Order: sequence, then C-alpha cells, then structure tokens
Amino acid sequence: MHLRAAAILLSARPHGETAVIARLLTEESGVVAAYVAGGRGRQLRPVVIPGNLVEAEVRAKSDSQLPFARLELAQSRGPWLTEPLPASAIAWTCALTASALPERNPYPSLYRALSALLDAVCNAPSARGWAPALASYEVLLLRELGYGGAKPEIAGLEQALEILRANEAPIARYLLADTRADVLAARVLLMQRLERMA
Repeated sequence: MHLRAAAILLSARPHGETAVIARLLTEESGVVAAYVAGGRGRQLRPVVIPGNLVEAEVRAKSDSQLPFARLELAQSRGPWLTEPLPASAIAWTCALTASALPERNPYPSLYRALSALLDAVCNAPSARGWAPALASYEVLLLRELGYGGAKPEIAGLEQALEILRANEAPIARYLLADTRADVLAARVLLMQRLERMA
C-alpha cells in the first residue's frame, strides 16, 4: 500500500513512548489508520490535532500490516480549539466520523461535507452559521451508512436543533452501538452549548 493524499485527521491515540495511531479520512480511500512515529513529540504535536487538514503519505509492506504515515500540516484547526462551541463541534464531528466509518471504504461525499463543515465552524461568525451544516452532516452520515432518509431543508438554528435532537437516537443505536469509548459525551456537551444559544 502506498497512498499520498490530503486527509482530515479524525483521531490520534497514544502508542508507545512518543508515537500515535492516527485515523485519517481521505477522499478516495476513506478512513485509514496509520502509525505516526513521533506523533506526540514537539514537532508533530500541533499537526496531530483532530480536525486538522494534512498531507499524508501512507505506506505499508502488506495489507495485513498497520501502515506508517508521514504527515505535513496543510490547515490547522488549533486556533479554534480555545473557543468552547467550535471546539465541541470539531471534537464531536471528528469522533463520530472516526467511530462510525469502516476503514478503507471511500465516502467522497462525506469527505467533502466534513471538510466544508469544519471550514464553516472555523469561519462563521457564530454557531448560527454552521449549526444547519452540522445537522445536514449527521443526516448525510446516517444516509451514507444506510440508516437515513432524504436530506432536509434547514432554515435556521431552531430547525437545525430539532434535526440534531432527532438524529441522536439513530446515531446512538446504529452508528455508535459497538463503540467502547463514550463518543456521545462529546455530542451531549455540544448540544448543551447550542441549546444555550437558542
């Protein structure tokens, strides 16, 4: 396996002394897990932040081996992680995507939608600008994995919150039923912060 592509870093779990196992979402190869040497070191720590857009070079000698990856930062989400609402949205969407999607199945529409959602979270003046995109992303994710219906028309924050509330049960039941980590805790925190705005 040899892959070089733009990727959204979804998660990075510590491995050994200084390495991480990163889960990356690419447009043409889907989610790819890879070993990143020095991922917790001073140079790479700002790169392996969930939500960051990276240029990834992934190599493996065989399909049964965990690939090695070299990452270069293309776009950082770090500045928005100090803001509670954007940080919650980035954490939730990346954790959901990392937990729900199977590895090495391409979902180009989800890659483009997540990329656009993360851009909206970082560039909109408030959550009113990106909450409808978040609700649409959850619906798209459910639909792409076989659990959703038609894309809804979302007029504003109130309607987005209604759809987000309705999405919670199918996400918990279908997408996150087998996860060991409490991924929904990130969503609970995000919803609490969004409800305060309404």
